[in-house]
Amino acid sequence: MASDLEQLIEMGFDKERAQIAVTKTGGLQGALQWLEDNQDKTLEEIQAQAQVQDEENPALQPGEQPRSLVCNDCGKKFRGQSQAEFHASKSGHVDFAESTEEIAPLTEEQKKEKLAELREKLAAKRAGTSEQDKIDKRRNEEIRRKSTKETQDAKEDLERKQQMKEAAKKKKEKQDEIEAKKRIKAKIEADKEERRLKAEQQRAERAGVAVPQPAAQAPAPSKPASAYTESRLRFQSSKGNIMKTLPVDTTLFEVAAALKEQDGIEVQSFLQNFPKKVFDAEFFGETLKELGLVPSASLIIQ
Repeated sequence: MASDLEQLIEMGFDKERAQIAVTKTGGLQGALQWLEDNQDKTLEEIQAQAQVQDEENPALQPGEQPRSLVCNDCGKKFRGQSQAEFHASKSGHVDFAESTEEIAPLTEEQKKEKLAELREKLAAKRAGTSEQDKIDKRRNEEIRRKSTKETQDAKEDLERKQQMKEAAKKKKEKQDEIEAKKRIKAKIEADKEERRLKAEQQRAERAGVAVPQPAAQAPAPSKPASAYTESRLRFQSSKGNIMKTLPVDTTLFEVAAALKEQDGIEVQSFLQNFPKKVFDAEFFGETLKELGLVPSASLIIQ
């Protein structure tokens, strides 16, 4: 089985770099990480750094006992394996060596200073976190309020449109009911007139007199407004006069929407001079036909 060094060389790494990596880390996985971390350094820089570390942390001589561990990546020294492992987990450093230097335990004063320093760092970190939490909370609250307002505005707009549609529907149903009653009444009157004429004819025939002739039909009236399918509207606005031809079943709400979309004009209400009348939002659910704006009308946009 090929050694770690041979495997690295087969992978294409320089022999001298690979040798240093294996020596420092003691294994293939650590050597690969070390080579990646030091890929931007020249071989001369690596050798010089290794020489400095060797001078600062000389290798153990025969018979010498290790008294501490040193991190070759940053130079920190540790009294035991657990401290070195903790440092490795936090920093990611993997290059450690044994040292004969004995690290004296902290005095009570040093322990107090160290503890105070740690407390200050923890307090600063908590303060920074707390301030950031406040900022995040304010930002989230602003986002929530904006979202709530937009949702409420959309809901109110939808409800207003729905109310207009319901009003227009009820208006149309009422108008249809009125028209139906008119047709029924007219049919009843026509039937009564027909029966009356028939009775007069029978009486005349029995009396042997001339049969009375029905009165001549009146000339056909002009085309009623109900016969028109379109209405020609003239709008007076701040941008000048605007002409539109629309179906008679178009609601004033749809007319206002068309003026806004097509001509960029915001409509609050319409004013009709002859006869004098104001069509505000209350009338927006009614059609041009229902409002008597057929076959043509002139309106002032307000």
